[in-house]
Order: sequence, then C-alpha cells, then structure tokens
Amino acid sequence: MGVERAVIRWYAQRQLLLEEVATLDEKIAADTVHSLSQEERVRVEEQKAEAKRRLHLLGPCPTPMMG
Repeated sequence: MGVERAVIRWYAQRQLLLEEVATLDEKIAADTVHSLSQEERVRVEEQKAEAKRRLHLLGPCPTPMMG
C-alpha cells in the first residue's frame, strides 16, 4: 500500500508541475500579443525555471506504474 501511495503522490506532483510549466509557457507566448513589462517577463521566466528545477528534483517515478 505504501508504494502505491508514493507513486500516486509522485504522479500528482509531476502533473501539477507540468501544468505550471505549461501555464507559464502560455504567459510567455502571450507576451508577444499583450506586451508584458520587462520585469514581469523576467519574473515569469524565473518562475518557469524554478518549476522546471522542482520537476527535475522530483526525479523518476519511485516504482514502475505497470508490471
């Protein structure tokens, strides 16, 4: 039971981080349309780098999800 819980927790954290990165990518892409200030663009890029760092630190799944 503990292993399943660890895998579910890992998967949920991974999905949240992937969604955060996707959202920040959309903000950067919308920058060309809405012209974010230089400060905001830098802040968004820093947030994206931090989310990618946390995703990297999360590492691979603790155990294979199937078989």
